[in-house]
Amino acid sequence: LRKKTKVFEEQANYLENFIQSIFDSLGEELKGKTLVLGGDGRYYNKHACSIIIRMAAANGVGKMVVSDDFLMSTPCVSGLIRDMKAFGGIILTASHNPGGKTEDFGVKYNGSNGGPATSLVTDKIFELSKEIKKYKITKEIPEFNTKTPGCYKFGGMDIEVVDAVGKYAAKMMKIFDFEPIKKLVGRKDFSMVYDSMHGVAGPFARKVFGDILGMDVKEVCMNSIPKEDFGGGHPDPNLTYAHDLVEKMGVGEHVPEDESKIPVFGAAADGDADRNMVLGRKFFVTPSDSLAIICDKAKECIKFFKGGVKGVARSMPTSGAVDLVAAEQKIKLFEVPTGWKYFGNLMDNGDLSICGEESFGTGSNHIREKDGLWAVLAWLAILAKENENTEEGKLVGVGDIVKAHWAKYGRNYYTRYDYEGCTKEAGNTLFDGMRKMIAENDFKVLDKYPDYKLKAADEFEYKDPVDGSVAKKQGIRLIMQDGSRIIFRLSGTGSVGATVRMYIEQYSKDNLDAKPAEALKPLIEIALEWSKLPEVTGKEGPTVIT
Repeated sequence: LRKKTKVFEEQANYLENFIQSIFDSLGEELKGKTLVLGGDGRYYNKHACSIIIRMAAANGVGKMVVSDDFLMSTPCVSGLIRDMKAFGGIILTASHNPGGKTEDFGVKYNGSNGGPATSLVTDKIFELSKEIKKYKITKEIPEFNTKTPGCYKFGGMDIEVVDAVGKYAAKMMKIFDFEPIKKLVGRKDFSMVYDSMHGVAGPFARKVFGDILGMDVKEVCMNSIPKEDFGGGHPDPNLTYAHDLVEKMGVGEHVPEDESKIPVFGAAADGDADRNMVLGRKFFVTPSDSLAIICDKAKECIKFFKGGVKGVARSMPTSGAVDLVAAEQKIKLFEVPTGWKYFGNLMDNGDLSICGEESFGTGSNHIREKDGLWAVLAWLAILAKENENTEEGKLVGVGDIVKAHWAKYGRNYYTRYDYEGCTKEAGNTLFDGMRKMIAENDFKVLDKYPDYKLKAADEFEYKDPVDGSVAKKQGIRLIMQDGSRIIFRLSGTGSVGATVRMYIEQYSKDNLDAKPAEALKPLIEIALEWSKLPEVTGKEGPTVIT
């Protein structure tokens, strides 16, 4: 559930009704069980947690697990659910959306595997929310100190305060060999910055980079104090909203005169710390390339995968870069709809090790959510391996690794255009129009572009190989004979209106150094003209280009 904060604050019992619907959907099985509760620290987080604890007690929950100021990253909650064998967890976040009194708030339920609730569960919650008549809550208000780990009694329910940051860091130390990373970050020719964007990633970053790796957090950790409004920013780690980091890394409009002062490595997190952006000195790594490179290097560089990678998966709009790695290494490959829950089934079935989405989400089967800090540590492990024998002053950087990957596998030129704030009516009209053109085989626009021959046009549909469930209307695709793709999706991650996303991909084996805007220009023109997106939505240009 994701809405403007004022809806939660001003609409009577709005939060209570949704939480009761979650509890009712779980039924008698919930009685006496353990739930994990935490959020990204945005405005209304603490108040909502106090209500949820009182409701949990009234509904017979056995134990609630919370942390300092109720702050927990989404990947941390997923890990705690799994490690503590909890029944599930409630996460208070609107992810990468802005926070504050006038911005967004959200609630989501994760199941016992640590992953987002399945469609069967969310559908049941929604149906119950439409007919709810009452909710249960204690009159008493619990008294406990979230600053001090320990157990507290609240009626018949236990409240356990844990060191969530410490537990997450301990998990990372089991996954990665930190000694080579310490050697890397201790080099005189290495430097890095990590932008938490005033989200929940800050405390976790300071623990990992400062306490464990011994780095100076004042130099490394940008915007690392969580704020209820994310410092007035938009906590979405992309080239538009992570402006400070982008400029510092020399990727923005103003490149520092002294390039030696640009950090070797840069990264950013979103509000709830499950997304990541990776940058090198004057170099942006697309999330699709990042996924492919992590997959390619995992067995060699990440302790957790010493036994090999079972399988890899990507969301349908994500570029096919990882497909090439999977084919080369003879690893199982899965293409799924956008949404992390689709990866969870494959992981629970033992089919999947590493997965990712083009929307800056990367993760593995150590939990059942994407994990931004995990992805950054994966890159540090790769950099450490690539530089284990290099001399000072000859450090192999991020750009070197990506270019070497292109030389081996070819390059998937890729971009995403986000058209935010469209009306839902315009979004539906746009997609109905495209469906009609596909049905009528109307692709006359391609006559002006003889280099592109249409291979297939459809609307992506996915049948889950594990449970047989079917997800329909997951994106419209135009696939060319050379493998190029044009994709359109309606995104549901905003709190109001609709966001139309347009994805463009062009593969090249030999032309590796073109600018993406130039390499993709013909396909972008085809996409806009064929879809009539500007005319239907009234948007002259995209809000964000990635």
